[in-house]
Amino acid sequence: GRILSLRMRPMALFERGLTQPSVSLGALLSDPDQAVEGRTDFALPDYCRAIARSGFPGIMGKSAEVTQELLDSYLRLIVDRDLPDYGATVRRPETLRRWLAAYAAASSQTTSYANLLDATTGGDGSQPAKTTTIAYRDHLTALWILDPVPGWTPSSNAPKRLQQAPKHQLADPALAMRLLNLNETTLLGARGQKFLGQLFESLAVLSLRVAAEANRARVYHLRTRNGDHEVDIILEGANGEIAGLEVKLASAIDDQDVKHLHWLRSQLPGQNPLLAVISTGTQAYRRPDGIYVIPLALLEA
Repeated sequence: GRILSLRMRPMALFERGLTQPSVSLGALLSDPDQAVEGRTDFALPDYCRAIARSGFPGIMGKSAEVTQELLDSYLRLIVDRDLPDYGATVRRPETLRRWLAAYAAASSQTTSYANLLDATTGGDGSQPAKTTTIAYRDHLTALWILDPVPGWTPSSNAPKRLQQAPKHQLADPALAMRLLNLNETTLLGARGQKFLGQLFESLAVLSLRVAAEANRARVYHLRTRNGDHEVDIILEGANGEIAGLEVKLASAIDDQDVKHLHWLRSQLPGQNPLLAVISTGTQAYRRPDGIYVIPLALLEA
């Protein structure tokens, strides 16, 4: 039988029973002017373990070794069976695996598909045609293996010069981690450091997507065309609420970490957007400038 349900979003961090959340996204969206509180001992190694152990119900709770085997098996099934069953022709499975690994390496980034293609070239010089990778991308998105975050186009008071390229995300950061041949131990090591921030953002995006759906909000990202301003996550509520959230691997947040949120506020005159930094810290609080700092472990729907 199938290991995973293909149309099921993995569980958010707050759904996994690993944390004791105290900050409601829905409450903050409806009233961005309130006190928040809560402390957590959930630390960086715990986040690495949460990334590695997956949010898929059929995998969660297994040992590290079994989890890796199940994820690797699932990735093989995607290439060898799911895509052909879906009507995609996979002439070179190894080339598709390399493309998926390049996509995983671009998690939480807006790397162009042309650059992803360049990263796919193997030692034999082989590279899939652009039309082939577009077909891969479309089929993998339909199968909900890829779950990219679209660029934000605000309906009014629009910040100008927005770039609409999506931010790349796999459905579960555990899949990205396995494609990069990392585990919860090596993610904290020298090789994993390069991807740790990206995969922590992937975990935060997954959790925020689940929380947003529960509150009838949509998830985007914002990046100006020349890259001088970007906000990791934009939420747009059903009643016009706007939230800007930055994701920082750091446990301590300073003024430099919130500069793009201040810019976003300046672009939305007459509105009162929810502005927050999602961190790996221990304490939820509100800064004097009105920006919230919320450890991911304390966030719930």
